[in-house]
Amino acid sequence: MGVKILDILKKTPLHPQWFAFCREERNLRQTCERLNGVVLDIGCADGKPRSHLPEGTEYIGLDYFDTATRLYHTRPNVFGDAQKLPLADSAVDHVLLLDVLEHIPNPDQCLAEIRRVLKPDGTLTIQVPFLYPIHDAPLDFHRWTRFGLERAARLAGLTVSEVLAIGHPLETAALGANIAASKTVLNWLADRNPLLILGVLLPPAVFLANSLSWLLARFSRSESMMPYAYRMVWTKA
Repeated sequence: MGVKILDILKKTPLHPQWFAFCREERNLRQTCERLNGVVLDIGCADGKPRSHLPEGTEYIGLDYFDTATRLYHTRPNVFGDAQKLPLADSAVDHVLLLDVLEHIPNPDQCLAEIRRVLKPDGTLTIQVPFLYPIHDAPLDFHRWTRFGLERAARLAGLTVSEVLAIGHPLETAALGANIAASKTVLNWLADRNPLLILGVLLPPAVFLANSLSWLLARFSRSESMMPYAYRMVWTKA
């Protein structure tokens, strides 16, 4: 019951991470609907992209054994290491690497492996956090700017064909503040800190920060200086 309530809250401004979730389905649908052939989803977790792929697409969900079995309690199509993919050269048409690269100790090796398994003109859709807290600790190793990602693409022999900075600065600021406030209240609860009484202010504060930031961003110019994440499409020549 508690999990269902949290899933519902994710879709509302009452959730501290609303900005991280509110565009998720739309972005995933837009990414997947144009893919075809064989699609490799690295770090697939629950395999959510599968439901958005066109009919006739062959989906291969790959995840690290410990991550799948201990963290997500899922069973991918293939267990494997993103730094040493168990696939033949030029075996797939498209690769999805969504919120995964930051958790890989050697990202350059992972990208080299992706280029190896991609067919010519194949694409890699990559998403990584930028201004976002440490998560899945201690397996959270990296953050990239847009320029760092473009450099990583060049070094991997891939061409950047699309760039999306996710999050207006106001939205990113609200997301960070909401997560910080929520974590503080949780720490007060764990420590039995008398300041916990202030926790009653958290829900209205989160709602106000989310709603006001969303509204002000709608009437402000687009600005990519302070995103909470990047999504890019890289192409193999």
